[in-house]
Amino acid sequence: MRWTLAGWLTFGGLLAGSALLAGCQTERASDDGGTPHASFDASGMDTLDVGALNVGEEDASSADGGSDAGAASDGGFGVCSVSGAPGVCISMGDCPAGSMSVAGLCPGPADIQCCIPESATMCDPDVHLLPNEDLIEAPGEGGCPSGMLRVSTFCIQRFEASLVDADTGASLSPFFNPGTARARAVSLRGAIPQGYISGTQAAAACAEAGLRLCTDTEWLAACRGSASLTYPYGNTREVGRCNDHRDRHPAVEYFGTSASWIYSELDHPCLSQLPMSLAPTGSFTGCASEGGAFDMMGNLHEWTADPAGTFRGGFYVDTRINGDGCRYRTTAHDVGHWDYSTGFRCCS
Repeated sequence: MRWTLAGWLTFGGLLAGSALLAGCQTERASDDGGTPHASFDASGMDTLDVGALNVGEEDASSADGGSDAGAASDGGFGVCSVSGAPGVCISMGDCPAGSMSVAGLCPGPADIQCCIPESATMCDPDVHLLPNEDLIEAPGEGGCPSGMLRVSTFCIQRFEASLVDADTGASLSPFFNPGTARARAVSLRGAIPQGYISGTQAAAACAEAGLRLCTDTEWLAACRGSASLTYPYGNTREVGRCNDHRDRHPAVEYFGTSASWIYSELDHPCLSQLPMSLAPTGSFTGCASEGGAFDMMGNLHEWTADPAGTFRGGFYVDTRINGDGCRYRTTAHDVGHWDYSTGFRCCS
């Protein structure tokens, strides 16, 4: 069986979500003198001729880089995705006009990157995309519950949490606040993790799974490891090893302006559906802690059990302003706050 990129786009669909609650700007005064990054512009692209690109299913590799570093029989290097938008791993020079190449998602040489059409990143804010429907939790490790690994005397979810309906097990959209739904936290490899969630909702989702939010001490221990590292992988920053920065704020890119009003729209579900924004869990294979927890730096902020309101680790726009890497800590909001950048994981 063979898959065309057009088929993958049909499967992935157009990216989606809706605005629910006014948020606030997350680029705050720096504790360490950091400054926002310079901007880039990905505009002006046309439409990718998806019919010209074929990938053999038998040769497809996963979005986290896969284990097959060789080319497929038809010259491709497998399938990939960017924030849920399916693409194909091909040479940057073969990625047609009107498309974009995204590094870090494909096996093989550095020139082999994930090629996606700009049209695949369009977002319909009225559609609840469900990218995690067919994913299941892996067994726990070290005597821990499913999806979890052991760190010293406690268990922690290996991946940033996603949500399912607590009654039916049906997947919930990670781009929407769950509202009053009874949501249960799950830890899934290759999932789009749940953003748009408050600290109160995150704690409730952990409880529905028989778990709880991590204390600040536990979260730091899992991120920093036995050597108390600054970053999950070491003491020297390696830009791009985690989903740790974005040169242009997604609200500026999405709304096409830097006017102050856009920072009251940080609940908009399309912000984390732009290219080079929120990544599937475990996609950044080098962004793992000593114990094997992924994405504790970057991707999404992660709520902890602090009743006054704390989230840690930074997110895909910034991992510097409020501290470096594992030491990133935001205390500007109470546990009722949520926006596109807020996520979580559970402990036990």
